Amino acid sequence: MILADHICALIPTYNNGGTIGSVVESVAAQMKHIIVVVDGSTDNTREVLAGLSVELMVVDYAQNAGKGVALKRGFLKARQMGFTHVLTIDADGQHYPEDIPLLYRAHTIHPEAIVVGSRVLVQKNMPARNTFANRFSNFWFRIQTGLNLPDTQSGFRIYPLERMHGERLMTSRYEAELSLLVFSAWANVPVVPVPVRVYYPPKNERVSHFRPVRDFVRISLLNTVLCAFAIIYGLPRRWWRSLYYYPFFALYLLLYITPSMRRLQRRFGDSEEMNCRLHQFVKQAVLPLINGIHGLHPKLQGPNISPQPAIIIANHNSFLDILMLMSLSDKLTFIGKDWVLSNPLFGRLAKGYHIIPASLGKEELLAEIRRVTDLGYSVVVFPEGTRSKTGDIQTFHRGAFYFAEQLSLPIRPVVIRGFYDIWNKTTMHIGCVRNVQIITLPDITIQDPRRHLGYAQMSKLLAAEYREKISYYYND
Repeated sequence: MILADHICALIPTYNNGGTIGSVVESVAAQMKHIIVVVDGSTDNTREVLAGLSVELMVVDYAQNAGKGVALKRGFLKARQMGFTHVLTIDADGQHYPEDIPLLYRAHTIHPEAIVVGSRVLVQKNMPARNTFANRFSNFWFRIQTGLNLPDTQSGFRIYPLERMHGERLMTSRYEAELSLLVFSAWANVPVVPVPVRVYYPPKNERVSHFRPVRDFVRISLLNTVLCAFAIIYGLPRRWWRSLYYYPFFALYLLLYITPSMRRLQRRFGDSEEMNCRLHQFVKQAVLPLINGIHGLHPKLQGPNISPQPAIIIANHNSFLDILMLMSLSDKLTFIGKDWVLSNPLFGRLAKGYHIIPASLGKEELLAEIRRVTDLGYSVVVFPEGTRSKTGDIQTFHRGAFYFAEQLSLPIRPVVIRGFYDIWNKTTMHIGCVRNVQIITLPDITIQDPRRHLGYAQMSKLLAAEYREKISYYYND
């Protein structure tokens, strides 16, 4: 059961008396807080809810107003009760509440995103008109936002209430959920699909309030309006916010960092004193950069990140991971890819920062790590090898543990959370403060029993610990 107090379930219902009871009870087995919006039901829905032993909040009104209105009123109630996120699920029994942990897990990795439970569009008993309408909607969503989403019609979602856009412009019926996605995507809110199961009862048992002709016409009209808005507002806004970063970064690098580095070289030459001053300068220079672009303020939880030389193990899913670590300490360096050292813009900076090329052989790497740790620096290793494409913790490679063992250095685990939704391998989102954290765990010293388990076992144990930390994003 999900006991987190920041999120509640929201179930809008209209004449679902035959299924609402089992849906609420199944959701209650997964979540602590539930809001049910009774959208002017004329059947026995209210009696069914009154007979449940489940603790829930009911929003009830007499006149049916449509799913869009029901969602609006549910969101309003959730905000009044202090929730920051809402999980929506339909009341017709189509979704499996047992899949809620799948959405919640994605939410803990992507707390700033809208998480959408994506159904397979070809299912047993699934009406052909539903399949067509969904594919039709997916196509126009891609045109309007530039994003691919496998199921834009699913009502099984998690919304971040503080980051939703277009709520005031929501229509009253089914198409309201599509408009929420489009306006939020234009505002650079990530949208994360999660595969879920779906159940379609036989035709004679099915209760559906979808009106094929009228609702399809409404969806078509909405898409026409959204396409017009996309041309004059949505896409230019999205592209501008993304393009804003690159000239800002280039100007900051060329007009501030590069001249400052040249002044250091003229004063200290190619000496270790110059490299030491460069580390101190970078620590101070990186912070205004990430604050100016992303509005981020590094928050370090746990011990100091580099009180003494160590092998720092950090998960890696964003370029910001590197910048944030640089802003926290002037006594660390990284094992990096060759292109970083050969880059014409910041290659010289990387060399002065003691970046160690990952392409070196094992013994050469060991010698370079020994050299920089003897100078008092910790070495950051990303054991996943490359940035995660999904934000999940990938398999940890053994190299970092080998280096620590050979050089008798402590292993310092650092868990990085929240940066994936700001800047990942495919997308960058600019300008909003995010809930991000950097957590240092206690050192794994030479005396720690885990150091005797072997590199493979230790890497598995540590990767599992990182996954647990990521999963309890809001529950620490």
